Amino acid sequence: MALKKPRTILHFDLDAFFCSVEELRDPELRGKAFVVAGDPGGRGVVASASYAARPFGVRSAMPTSQALRRCPALRVVRPRHALYSRTSERVFSLLRDSVPVVEPISIDEAFLDVSDDARAGAAVAEDLRRAIRDRFSLPTSWGVAANKLVAKIATEVGKPGGLIVVPPGEEARFLAPLPVEMLWGVGPKARERLESLGLRTVGALAQKDETWWETQFGRFGIDLAARARGEDSRPVVESREARSMSSETTFTQDVSDGAVLRRTLQEQSESVGARLREAGLAGTTVRLKLRWPDFTTITRQVSLEQPTDQDGEIYRTVAELLERTWKARRPVRLIGVGVAQLGPRIRQLSLFDRKWQADERLLAAIDSIRGRYGDRALRKARSADDG
Repeated sequence: MALKKPRTILHFDLDAFFCSVEELRDPELRGKAFVVAGDPGGRGVVASASYAARPFGVRSAMPTSQALRRCPALRVVRPRHALYSRTSERVFSLLRDSVPVVEPISIDEAFLDVSDDARAGAAVAEDLRRAIRDRFSLPTSWGVAANKLVAKIATEVGKPGGLIVVPPGEEARFLAPLPVEMLWGVGPKARERLESLGLRTVGALAQKDETWWETQFGRFGIDLAARARGEDSRPVVESREARSMSSETTFTQDVSDGAVLRRTLQEQSESVGARLREAGLAGTTVRLKLRWPDFTTITRQVSLEQPTDQDGEIYRTVAELLERTWKARRPVRLIGVGVAQLGPRIRQLSLFDRKWQADERLLAAIDSIRGRYGDRALRKARSADDG
């Protein structure tokens, strides 16, 4: 019986993605210690840190004020999430056009199954890395292995800018010298427990038998022992369609002013609508997300009769949800808008639209009025034209 051919799995990561995008906008940032982060005077946190900032101990998810204490010369750039989303979508579009199976796991990383490609995994990864660099000027790191677990860790080992290949059968040898926290599932508490037992490297974990693991940690221990040996049978799961698009704002101070909340919702609706139209998508579910000062988070949603990609309709729907959900003067920490149940945009022309369908510039203006102000403004525009 022929042995089953090992899979070839790639993991890729856009290096310091938000910072890399900002460096494209402002080349003066290259080589500088800076972060993409929220307001240091409020509750801002670091979303991404440049590699020049990291030797100072600056990391993502760190409060911006703490990052500035660690690196007083640090520059703070406010996030541009819509720009990052558009850039990510273009990179993932290139990947999907290049390989058969892509599984995004965040805005800046994914697994790719290239088992059926006649080329070696390293050659596929190098071609994709070159394509992303040439087309988008973005740096990437890559891991190549026979499973997702080891490919992901290989990427982490090679950052930034690396391409690490772990041949089939070499998984345990590759993992052995690495610290235990590089394994999935080992957080700070689990690391402390393992280190208290004298287990500081993955290789030390792999030497313990299954009975010991089950006695010490139960089912979690058995799973962890398998990971320490580099075993992982999970498939790369195809995910071609975006499930939702959203925009969220965390306020530097809690907001209880209804006008500010509605204005924020309108700006978010415009951002989501623009991204939907750019992607050629529309959705039938509109969502409102609210987070109170105690971090309690709620979502409310409504289904529309027809899919929409129009700013005005998104805003009117989410504003009605706010009216039903929010009690006047109640402080809000975070507010967000989302559109879900996405599919290809289907544009139904009205009689008025068909009358002018030969004039593309007029149709573009109609779409703009609909998107920003809704059908009421469009009807006014038609009445003025008829007059």
